[in-house]
Amino acid sequence: MSDALPASVFKAYDIRGTVPTQLNDFFAHRLGLALAALARQENVRSLVVGHDGRLSSPGLSTALQAGLHAGGIDTVDVGLVHTPLVYFATHLDGSGSGVAITGSHNPPDYNGFKMMMAGRTLHGADIQALHQRMNDIQPPTGIQPGQSQSRNLVDTYISRITDHIQLARPMHIAIDCGNGVGAVAASRLFQALGCTVDELYCTVDGHFPNHHPDPAEPKNLQDLIHHLQRTDCEIGLAFDGDADRLGVVTKSGQIIWPDRQLVLFARDILQRVPGASIIFDVKCSRHLSQAIRDAGGKPLMSQTGHSLIKARLADTGAPLAGEMSGHLFFKERWYGFDDGLYAGARLLEILSRSDDPGQLLEALPQGISTPELKLPMAEGEPHAFVARLQAEGQFPGALERITIDGIRAEYADGFGLARASNTTPVVVLRFEGDTPAALDRIQAEFRAAISALLPGRELPF
Repeated sequence: MSDALPASVFKAYDIRGTVPTQLNDFFAHRLGLALAALARQENVRSLVVGHDGRLSSPGLSTALQAGLHAGGIDTVDVGLVHTPLVYFATHLDGSGSGVAITGSHNPPDYNGFKMMMAGRTLHGADIQALHQRMNDIQPPTGIQPGQSQSRNLVDTYISRITDHIQLARPMHIAIDCGNGVGAVAASRLFQALGCTVDELYCTVDGHFPNHHPDPAEPKNLQDLIHHLQRTDCEIGLAFDGDADRLGVVTKSGQIIWPDRQLVLFARDILQRVPGASIIFDVKCSRHLSQAIRDAGGKPLMSQTGHSLIKARLADTGAPLAGEMSGHLFFKERWYGFDDGLYAGARLLEILSRSDDPGQLLEALPQGISTPELKLPMAEGEPHAFVARLQAEGQFPGALERITIDGIRAEYADGFGLARASNTTPVVVLRFEGDTPAALDRIQAEFRAAISALLPGRELPF
């Protein structure tokens, strides 16, 4: 058939688009057929399938599984679960293969597919190859159709975590699931760890009626902060729509961003795995690299993207990886996939040893930094622009230029970053300085470099 599939939904790390205009039952069925063909090629006989709480997710799951079955592949349907539980299930059954149907933190009319095959996360060229395969795929003939079995693995998942994580004392915490699918397991997990849990928006609702399920945006953490300030809760944990990312706030209202969380986790893990490498993405603070070195580890900077970091984790054997968006990957004592609930459990394990968790978190090193700033462009423009900035941009005060993902200019007292997003048509910018003056100077250098290539363009900083 001709290409009737929208090319724009085939992203760098997953498939994501609007429902039903771009993603619908027809799309999901063809994706199932294509994944079945890939599975047969990889000698995979069964895929785990789970879905989030979006209104469109059950129907997409049914259509996807019908395509897999038509292609001769069995499915293990784990139902309504957060994305990391799909990953967990692929480790349990040994297939390393599965699909999580989720729109993550996108608006309610979006959905998507995160995919693993034979132990690797599909990304980049793998996803483009799926696009090509989907265009022309036909149900194979002469093969036995696949079958489905349903499994409820929430209890098993919680037991596996509580088997190796114990808190030093009971804690009173607040959690905000943002009406995302993390609500299926979050409160049960933290209660099983011995916590008293105050729940905010822990009813799964695909309309997301209270706030957007994205803890990377400070405005989405305000209800959790206000709850901590009105109660005797010690700490607040927040999760995105499919609960593979973690947000953390203290009682005083400070947001502990993921690069600072990584400092705490790295210090803890390097006591047990001395000299190990710790992986982080280009958006993270300079203070993280220094903290890893001070704790006896080796800092490894990576491209941004949960699929890319997961692949780097597998290649290096590092015990811990993370990125600024909140994806945290624990290989030490766990399976190496990103899981906001599990990261929350590991955080509480450390914090429970302290009488004042907020003070411990707020003492973690940090610079003066901007949030992620976004420079919108037309579809297809950001990567070309950033390539020009790498080649032509002038950063006279920089000590080093890192170009593994955009351009990160390192200074004696801070850094500046410009990189093309792989999910939306924007250039992402972030800046950090040891002082307000350093931050202003670094931003001025980037403003001059960008304006030289985009004269007259209004910039977000």
